[in-house]
Amino acid sequence: MDIWFLGTGAGRPTKERNVTSIALRLPEPDCALWLFDAGEATQHQFMRTPLKLNKLEALFVTHLHGDHTFGIPGLLGTRSYVGGNGPLKLFGPPGIREFTETALRLSSTHLDYEIEYHEIEAGVIWENDRFTIEARELEHRVPCFGYRIVEHDRPGKLNAEKLKALGVPEGPLYGMLKKGIDITMPDGSTISAAEVSGAPLKGRIITILGDTKPCSNTVLLARNADLLVHEATFAADQQEKAHLYGHSTTAEAAEAAREAGAKQLIMTHFSSRFTELHISELEQEARAIFPNSHAAHDLFHMMIPCP
Repeated sequence: MDIWFLGTGAGRPTKERNVTSIALRLPEPDCALWLFDAGEATQHQFMRTPLKLNKLEALFVTHLHGDHTFGIPGLLGTRSYVGGNGPLKLFGPPGIREFTETALRLSSTHLDYEIEYHEIEAGVIWENDRFTIEARELEHRVPCFGYRIVEHDRPGKLNAEKLKALGVPEGPLYGMLKKGIDITMPDGSTISAAEVSGAPLKGRIITILGDTKPCSNTVLLARNADLLVHEATFAADQQEKAHLYGHSTTAEAAEAAREAGAKQLIMTHFSSRFTELHISELEQEARAIFPNSHAAHDLFHMMIPCP
């Protein structure tokens, strides 16, 4: 699993930073993409990466401000042209359907696939056999959500020697045991996946927040996360200005990570007032509170290893 920061600026694009968008590439076998927000020119940023738009499976919108949404219509239109014809899940606050359908209708943009709209409330918003996604409201100037992505624990590695001793033939039965499914042998005996597997592999937790000033839900969403992505629009000494506009400082992002027991903090959504010369100073402000803090830049990407 890896994460790509397609845009890391706040409010408006600059020469150094595009506006917000984050791509999460899921593990094998499907390696599908989940996108969090799509500010203006997000599809342009895609072309600067090895990511494939036809692998986009879901889009999660934190809130309806333009620097998080103006790239959606173009992105959805291009997905049709590059072979992304499967359904797309679109999650977001109330109004995301109206925004998207109006833009597509007025621009006569026709899609070759279905959009499954999910206008969300706080709680678990989606779940399958691999992931659970929870959303909670943050404190911003408009309704805004943060997302907690929890990967389910997976069965441990199969003990090949034990399987051989039990007479389990290689093939489909191995595959079932690897998925944690108990099997029945030709002689009628049952072999449980647990008895031929190592310790379960702990799933990862990734928390991606929208714009917010400090609030209790940031900590709840980030509890024990392997990675917390938190906005840091302002410097540590600009707390009053940050809160006025519904944002956080570098120090407040670091405090949230520390209180939540997160393993790593990646800061993003930097004000255009900060040039690249300022970023190392902002990073140090956070590291004074939470040492494993980093400032993202456009096209920054990293692997999220298993615990």
